[in-house]
Amino acid sequence: MTDRTSTDQPLRDDIRELGDLLGAVIREQGGQQLFETIETIRRLAKQAREGDDQAALRLEETLTGLDDEMIMPVVRAFSHFLNLANIAEQHHRVRRSRAWALDPDSGPLRGSLEEGFARVAAVTDPDDLFEAVCNMQVGLVLTAHPTEITRRTLLQKHNTIASLLETQDRFDLTPEETDELGTALKREITAAWYTDEIRQRRPSPLDESRWGYAVVEQTLWNAIPRHARRLDRILRHHTGRGLPLDVAPIRFGSWMGGDRDGNPRVTARVTRNACLMARWQAASLYEREVGQLISELSLQCRDAELSEQVGDAWEPYRVLLKRVRARLRLTLRWLEARLDGKAPPEGEIYQHADELRRPLQDCYYSLHRCGAGVVADGRLLDLLRRLSCFGLTLMRIDIRQEASRHTDTLAAITQALGLGDYAAWDEEARQAFLVRELNSPRPLIPRGFEPSEDVQEVVDTFRVIAEQGPESLGAYVISMAARPSDILAVELLQKEAGVRHYLRVVPLFETLDDLNGAEDCLERLLEIDWYRGRINGHQEIMIGYSDSGKDAGHLTAAWALYQTQERLVACCRRNGVALTLFHGRGGSIGRGGGPTHAAILSQPPGSVNGTLRVTEQGEVIQAKFGLPGIALRNLELYTTAVLEATLQPPPEPRKAWRERMDALSATAVASYRGTVRHTPGFVDYFRAATPEQEIAGLTIGSRPAKRKQDGGVESLRAIPWIFSWTQTRLLLPAWLGVGEALGEAQAEGRTGELQTMFREWPFFHAFLDMVEMVLAKGDPDVAGQYDRRLVPEELQPLGEDLRERYRATLEAVLTVTEHDRPLADFPVVRRSVDVRNPYVDPLNRLQVELLHRVRHRNEEHLRKALQVCINGIAAGMRNTG
Repeated sequence: MTDRTSTDQPLRDDIRELGDLLGAVIREQGGQQLFETIETIRRLAKQAREGDDQAALRLEETLTGLDDEMIMPVVRAFSHFLNLANIAEQHHRVRRSRAWALDPDSGPLRGSLEEGFARVAAVTDPDDLFEAVCNMQVGLVLTAHPTEITRRTLLQKHNTIASLLETQDRFDLTPEETDELGTALKREITAAWYTDEIRQRRPSPLDESRWGYAVVEQTLWNAIPRHARRLDRILRHHTGRGLPLDVAPIRFGSWMGGDRDGNPRVTARVTRNACLMARWQAASLYEREVGQLISELSLQCRDAELSEQVGDAWEPYRVLLKRVRARLRLTLRWLEARLDGKAPPEGEIYQHADELRRPLQDCYYSLHRCGAGVVADGRLLDLLRRLSCFGLTLMRIDIRQEASRHTDTLAAITQALGLGDYAAWDEEARQAFLVRELNSPRPLIPRGFEPSEDVQEVVDTFRVIAEQGPESLGAYVISMAARPSDILAVELLQKEAGVRHYLRVVPLFETLDDLNGAEDCLERLLEIDWYRGRINGHQEIMIGYSDSGKDAGHLTAAWALYQTQERLVACCRRNGVALTLFHGRGGSIGRGGGPTHAAILSQPPGSVNGTLRVTEQGEVIQAKFGLPGIALRNLELYTTAVLEATLQPPPEPRKAWRERMDALSATAVASYRGTVRHTPGFVDYFRAATPEQEIAGLTIGSRPAKRKQDGGVESLRAIPWIFSWTQTRLLLPAWLGVGEALGEAQAEGRTGELQTMFREWPFFHAFLDMVEMVLAKGDPDVAGQYDRRLVPEELQPLGEDLRERYRATLEAVLTVTEHDRPLADFPVVRRSVDVRNPYVDPLNRLQVELLHRVRHRNEEHLRKALQVCINGIAAGMRNTG
């Protein structure tokens, strides 16, 4: 194989070319002076990063000396470069995967279907392997979160640039074609330069829904059948049987348009329209595909079964498919009328996926029986695979609401009935009431019920749920769930709304206390006969990484989540109930993010038993599914990791390791909470040293930054909490408490034990890998620049202490991982960080200057420049919040 230097050369060439083109655009559009200023800043930043103190001083002077008019184009230039570097890196990932596959000496890529299946098949019976794949249920739930800050308009241009880079890799390009590609790249970069990075208005929840459906149309629509073809081929090789037509190991869900927790803009009407939009988009995509099949399937062969449907038609497949297309068009018109607020009769529209599947399968099997199976296994098979994955709704929408909203609703109902205040009852009284009403045939909500606006919205949401067909909605997720009554309350409200296709009710355990109490809550639920009958032997539970990390710190939250999963698995086994765990992960390390394959394989044994649901947060959807090659890679990583975790789960951790983790967790949470909750002046320091308050003004998501508009850190959502620290490069939520825990153990002579845990325990290994990655991407010296310019003098010792703890944490982590420098085992990530630093560093320094100016004179042009700067740093840091 070639060495890494040569394999990375094409990436360096792409980055250099894109940078040169951007420079040419800046010179042409902004003038020579702007170009020279940017080049000076870039050169000084690179020298400063290499340790040149004089260059660092000159860089500081240059940036603080920029006038208001110059600062915006400088910020934009560095932001654009970082976006271009991201595009080049994503394209290079696809290029390296292809090069790996073409190299006869390389062997299969780690995590690929070839590598994963070969490893599992070596120790698994073929029948067991086949059944495991057919029974696999992986749900990827797309969410819209306010750290996906790049406008869709720019993302489309970025995808075009990536496509041009791919074309540029061809070996048979003529000189003329090469010149045309260079011109096309410059055209897109120029268009991006003249495109406003900042949304003029905050997106609505339906805007976010449209964005989710666009992800399906642009990449996943084609990636899914390609992944299925690969999976079918590898399954035949190892088991002798192919992937059945109706099996889709990976399906997609969405919180866009359904997640109303803390977002008053997500209403019952929004959810109804989001469901209709999903059905319309699906019908539109199917209508397009069926039209292409009509053009393709001009065959005149047929079997007797098809003849029964179309008679002696000259081109039988076209006749049958034209009927399908006509019905799809009727469905589209019906959905358009519903979206316009009309109530058309349903007629012959498609309501269920099986109605569309039947004629497509009739064509498929007929072609095979006639000897034209090779034709059937092309576009028609791809369409059947899509139908198995996406159904008639593309993505089933989950409803999410906070537990107290259901309590308030039931309290309003019981008070209207003269039964007292449900909210004031203890848990036993609530459960008795709920079970009694669930078993009662009479309605509960009284006639003429006129509650508050908030309660009426909850009631209206359940009525919308009752309107939907069985394929539009997925689960009802209860955030801040803590007790059995939280789950039973939703079951009762579904009953009262007349829901026919009951949503599975999924409690979300988030805080440390709720995680620790999850097993007891589930055990008590399963003791209720009505509930056991309701779930029919299957329970889904969601665990939250964001709020648990914000509540207790990264280390303690990670260990609590691990133990909670173990206890829930054991509880379900005792009770004969199958369990699906739904992981509420974010894109950043502090919110459970990280490499997919390693994250799944580090879960407790038995927790991934063929099923897994996980959120794909807004800020990483583009990175994971924005390009076809990247999307395919992530689909196979999910498939192989879930398969391996199911058939070859990791061993149980040793008792001594558990005891060590208990001790580490106790030290870490005390350190974390002591700092965040009990250090005088910490909240004031946080708000002075980070752009937290300015981030709240960004038009980057439909949800407010806070659950409550007053209060301290506890009132912040986990996302802006982490986003703010990421901007300053201190990344505090991901490491605070870790250094103290490891340092204390090392001082007790436990270094060898920690190193063994790192080498042999997948959970501990994955955890420290992620912490090391965060520490490599951060920079305490950059964070210090914020303090010196923005933080009152009396609070600056807080920042000095945190930066020293950052350095001590890095040293403690490297001691355990036995690495001489961060990311020694991840050279690709190391390269990415090194490439970005000279461009992110100036943006950090510019952000300090802009924050200072905005806080002293709150002018519109300065606020806009700051928003662009926030975008640029987010692009440079990649996983932001």
